[in-house]
Amino acid sequence: MATPLHGQSSSARGITCPTCRKPTAWQDNPYRPFCSERCRLIDLGCWADEEYRVPSQTAAELFETTENNE
Repeated sequence: MATPLHGQSSSARGITCPTCRKPTAWQDNPYRPFCSERCRLIDLGCWADEEYRVPSQTAAELFETTENNE
């Protein structure tokens, strides 16, 4: 997400929709950080289809790390 510049709030500057990259307002936007319900649902669908993933270690990697620390 974009960070505000020094001395400016994100509502004064606006943000970029993470889905379509269109500039959008932060303040009074019920879909923030998205520009619309459509972009919000596209993002939700990507999470549901597992297109986005949070990196993690496999069980084997965790076991190896635990063995090496003992």
